[in-house]
Amino acid sequence: MNTKIEEIDGKYVATLEGEMDTAAATEAEEVLKPLYTSNGKDVIIECSGLEYIASSGLRILLSILKGAKAAGSKVIMRGMSDDIENVFKLTGFISLFEIEK
Repeated sequence: MNTKIEEIDGKYVATLEGEMDTAAATEAEEVLKPLYTSNGKDVIIECSGLEYIASSGLRILLSILKGAKAAGSKVIMRGMSDDIENVFKLTGFISLFEIEK
């Protein structure tokens, strides 16, 4: 699992690549923790390289969303594969996040 955060045009862009299973989610959470307080900046989660996400990964995304909303920001999920989008539909997360193809 590769995870990185960049600041681009006043927004945080987090790139997720690989499989975010339970073990990888623990490492990814350490990288993504700064997004829990987005400081009023929108957050884009780039998922085009994300192959799998476990419930622990969904929990991390939910924590990012809660922090962003509290700061008046939004979280945009970008480039989700059909498989990842199906997970979001099945869990109801599809209605919580803004989705970009």
